Amino acid sequence: MIFIAVRFTVRPDLADQWLDRVADFTRATREEPGNLFFDWSRGVEDPNVFTLLEGFADAEAGAVHVASDHFAAGLAAMAGAVAATPEIINVEVPQPGWGPMAELAPTEG
Repeated sequence: MIFIAVRFTVRPDLADQWLDRVADFTRATREEPGNLFFDWSRGVEDPNVFTLLEGFADAEAGAVHVASDHFAAGLAAMAGAVAATPEIINVEVPQPGWGPMAELAPTEG
């Protein structure tokens, strides 16, 4: 699996519109056959920072994503709203997706 985390610092005047701005990109990416997850979160301490967690089945699925029309359109939509160049972590993980956390499980009561 290819795991990607991207941190976007968004212009304060556009932060409340960010998820709407990236909605088409998000929907199209989630529909890709090789996409495992594509999830946004907003910073608690800084509401102008959004983190995107992405998972793709393999390097080929990641390459298809980057070559897609919706990727190019997504970048164009984001370019006018970011306050700085996004930061990224991109790693290959030897598991096919999310796995169970060993240290925690639900209990009754």
